[in-house]
Amino acid sequence: MPSTPVIGVLALQGDVREHATALAEADALARPVRRPEELDELDGLVIPGGESTTMSKLAVAFGLLGPLREKVREGLPVYGSCAGMIMLADKILDGRDDQETVGGIDMTVRRNAFGRQNDSFEAMLDVEGVEGGPVQGVFIRAPWVESVGAQVRVLATVPSGPAAGHIVAVRQDNRLATSFHPELTGDHRVHAMFTDMVRAAAR
Repeated sequence: MPSTPVIGVLALQGDVREHATALAEADALARPVRRPEELDELDGLVIPGGESTTMSKLAVAFGLLGPLREKVREGLPVYGSCAGMIMLADKILDGRDDQETVGGIDMTVRRNAFGRQNDSFEAMLDVEGVEGGPVQGVFIRAPWVESVGAQVRVLATVPSGPAAGHIVAVRQDNRLATSFHPELTGDHRVHAMFTDMVRAAAR
């Protein structure tokens, strides 16, 4: 793999452009992904924020869900933010009965755990693996992680307030997920960490 990895952004719904910009700032080549065959051209993949049930339905409609699951099982590095975290969860609470996920991270995630759109908030988070001080977390109808399996590393929790202690960033092998939206802040350190994970997986 060249020093500039090719990282796809699942472009079915959600904040695709913002993730592409953040990846470019992290020295990756970002590429929108809408078709199964495009997955074969990638070194890594981002599943963006948006609406998880809509994203799930579109993934099925575009014939992407099965190939996505297979790629994750095969070891393709993947990062999911907000709805992307839900898509990477092995189990969802408060989801639709017919909602499907890509899976790959041994965690149980609660949808819209922090409340509705008008309950959105920001918090400064200490994220394991991100140097240079706290990360600004933007939470918009965000999930949180209720529980994790033994192979999952907790990277960040809410530091204070009513939701203090709830898990908002995790990693399992080369799969990363955050409840919050780092792509909306202009701070590209989480994307740089994921880009480094993609490079390490290629080695």
